[in-house]
Amino acid sequence: MHKDEIADLLEQKYHALITWLQVQDNEKWTQGPEGKWTTSQQALHLLQSIKPLNDILSMPRFFFKYAFGKNTRDLHDYDTIIKDYQKILKESKDYTFKSSKNMKVPKLKDKTYILNRLQVESKKLQYKTRRISDKNLDTLVLPHPLMGKMPIREILMWNAYHVEHHTKTLQKYY
Repeated sequence: MHKDEIADLLEQKYHALITWLQVQDNEKWTQGPEGKWTTSQQALHLLQSIKPLNDILSMPRFFFKYAFGKNTRDLHDYDTIIKDYQKILKESKDYTFKSSKNMKVPKLKDKTYILNRLQVESKKLQYKTRRISDKNLDTLVLPHPLMGKMPIREILMWNAYHVEHHTKTLQKYY
C-alpha cells in the first residue's frame, strides 16, 4: 500500500472513531460490558497506542537501525497484516500491553481532552506517514507488543486496522 493511501486510511479510521465517540451519549463514556473496558478506556488505549508511535517516528532514522535492526523479510499487504493480527489476538486472548493493564477509567471531564489528543495525534501520524521515505518505510522496523518487529509501513497499516477494530467493538457492544 502506498504511503498516501495509508495516510488516507488513517484519516478515515480515526475520523470514524472520533465522530462515533463525539455523538455517543456522555453517560456511556464510563460504561462498558461486564468485564470489558469502558468506552473511555477504549479511547485511552488507542491514544496510548498512537502517542508512542508518533514519538518514536520523530527520532533520527539511525536510531531505528541501531535499536531494532533492519527488515529482512518480504513486506506483507494490509489483508495479511489483519489476518496475522486476528490470529494472534485469538491465541493470546488475555494479553494486554503493560500500559493498558489495570487502566483507570477516565472520567467524563477527560472526554474532550482524550478526543482532542486522538485527533491531534492522528493528524501527526498522517503527516509523518506522508513525509517518511519509501525506503525507510520498508527497511526500518519497530517492535510490536504482539506481532514482533514489523517494518514501519506495516505498523502504520496495522494502526489503521487497530482503530477500526476498536471502533467496530464500540459500535457493536457500547
